Amino acid sequence: MTGDTVRMIELAQQGFLCSQILLILGLEARGKQDPDLVRAMNGLAGGLGFSGEVCGALTGGACLLGLYAGRGTPDEEEDPKLNLMISELVEWFSSEFGEKFGGIQCRVILGDDPKNRTARCPTLVVGVYEKVMGLLAENGFDPGGARP
Repeated sequence: MTGDTVRMIELAQQGFLCSQILLILGLEARGKQDPDLVRAMNGLAGGLGFSGEVCGALTGGACLLGLYAGRGTPDEEEDPKLNLMISELVEWFSSEFGEKFGGIQCRVILGDDPKNRTARCPTLVVGVYEKVMGLLAENGFDPGGARP
C-alpha cells in the first residue's frame, strides 16, 4: 500500500469524501492547506451533493487538474493543456469504470447496494488520483511544485 493510499484511508476515516480527499492530497503535495477549498469540494460528493449524478471522484479529479493548471488570479492564464487533460481523464474514467459499472453517475456506480460505497469508491478515488498524477507528469507539471 502506497503512502497516498494510506493517507486516503486516514482521510476517509476522518469523514472526508471522494472529491475532498483528492483535493486534500493535491494541496498536501504542494505543501498547502485550504479548508475553504476542501469545504467547497463537499458539493461534488455523492454525484453533486448526493444527487447521484456524475461521480465525485471524477469531478474531483477534474478539479484537481484545475488546481494545477487552472487560472487563479487576474494575472494568470489557464494552461492550454487543462481541458485536454480533463478530456483524457473523462475518457479514461468512462472506459475504466463507466463500462464496468454501467455509467459514470454515482447512483449507477453504487447501484442499489449501500455496501458499494465502501466496496467501490476507494478503488475509484485511488484510480483517479493516480491517473491525475500521471496526466500532470506527462504534461510537464510537478505535483509538488509550482506551475510550469
